[in-house]
Amino acid sequence: MGYWYDEAAAERAVAFFAECLTHTTGEWRGQPFVLAEWQADRIVRPLFGWKRADGTRRYRTAFIAVPRKAGKTTLAAGLALYAAFADGEPGAQVINAAADREQARLCFDIARQMVEAEPELLSRADVFKNAITLPEMGSSYRVLSSDAYTKHGLNCHYIGADELHCWPGRELWDTLVTSTGARRQPLTVVTTTAGYDRHSLCYELWEHARKVRDGIIDDPSFLPVLFAADEDDDWKDPATWAKAHPGYGITVQRDYFEQECAKAQATPAYENSFRRLLLNQWTEQDSRWLAMDAWDGCRGELPELQGRECWAGLDLASTTDLSAFVLAFHVGDKLILKPHFWIPEDTIRERVRRDRVPYDQWVAQGLITATPGAVTDYDYIRRDIGELAERYQLREVAFDRWNATQLTTQLAGDGLALVGFGQGFASMAGPSRELERRIVGRELLHDGNPVLRWMVSNVTVETDPAGNLKPSKAKSTERIDGVVAACMAIGRWQQAEAAPVDPYASRGLAFV
Repeated sequence: MGYWYDEAAAERAVAFFAECLTHTTGEWRGQPFVLAEWQADRIVRPLFGWKRADGTRRYRTAFIAVPRKAGKTTLAAGLALYAAFADGEPGAQVINAAADREQARLCFDIARQMVEAEPELLSRADVFKNAITLPEMGSSYRVLSSDAYTKHGLNCHYIGADELHCWPGRELWDTLVTSTGARRQPLTVVTTTAGYDRHSLCYELWEHARKVRDGIIDDPSFLPVLFAADEDDDWKDPATWAKAHPGYGITVQRDYFEQECAKAQATPAYENSFRRLLLNQWTEQDSRWLAMDAWDGCRGELPELQGRECWAGLDLASTTDLSAFVLAFHVGDKLILKPHFWIPEDTIRERVRRDRVPYDQWVAQGLITATPGAVTDYDYIRRDIGELAERYQLREVAFDRWNATQLTTQLAGDGLALVGFGQGFASMAGPSRELERRIVGRELLHDGNPVLRWMVSNVTVETDPAGNLKPSKAKSTERIDGVVAACMAIGRWQQAEAAPVDPYASRGLAFV
């Protein structure tokens, strides 16, 4: 297809920002909106300069991923106003959409103030709380949120999708983009930071943008604009900050990065926020509970454990999911964790495709046991736990009493000591803090099992008003069963350590 560059159209769009729009907040309030070099050269000129053979716009979708404090909301407001006022589309429906109305209004409110500050724009528009209309053109600019079932019947010319990583699903997206079919040259612009849910629409489009950028996928109608640190970049290095943030040294200064980076190093729970919001890196979860370098620092060669005393936690997921059994040994000053996992064999291929997790490789390496069929065969788990009980002095097996199955009854019948273990703060807070303390203090030992490591990287915690914490399956976007099982095992070991010593067990009875 014969694409060509219309320099006059590109410069007209750039000039619109400087001549018709002004900044509305901060130190630049009231000053002309002169685009930064990266905004003009990477976004505005390509979007409005590149044309198809018939003279319509080449790009129909732009995916703009930039970190926080780069001015993306102000830019998005300007793009929407250009589409409404200067794109030459009669009856244009310009939409600003977000996960909720408050988020969508952030961009719209900036645009509304820009219109009110420019007499030329204001003379052509009627400005309302949630909409700007252009009577002569029959066009409008308004706000939508994610309750997509009310949005059918749209005929969008321009869609601004804000902070896509927050959208709860794809219904609004599908409703909006399918509404552009009757338009001559529709444009959808995504402006977002990175997220942590890798099963989301945002991550799907992010990966598409990356592959288009790298030439893996040929999609000439899609404009990828990605400012982000790579996964293997050192997030503590100022060179990474400059690479990831186009406003580094301009809209956000180095001393701010230094301050926030120091906070992230001192507070593991803030590390992911720093990396996701300021470096635009996708993280495993919203806020990390355990620092992975500290977990990796506990890796080492395990001593001979056969015949040693241990406690276990058993987390039985649904019949089609991963089940975990973790043994906890106390040897010297170390608490040693030894995990075991099971998964239904027939679900592995689909879970690898859907979750993008290498379950098949872990099964081949002997790190997960695949049970025959499409649901977990608990007889295999019973058999394996029985063998472990013969190898070690298995004192107790803790299990979630709200997820008890016939298996726990059978294990008790096999002679094992089964103990119901609550999943609330009262039961989980103590062992969770103990696990955290031992990881930070290098008083934990594990062999680097990659399945358990993946689960540790997934954990998000819940806290109560008293400051107690526990792993949260609801907040964690990936599996954490091994961590939950480890906490239950540690909890039973703590109970055994705290139990009063029977003096008669050591010296026998005394008669007076």
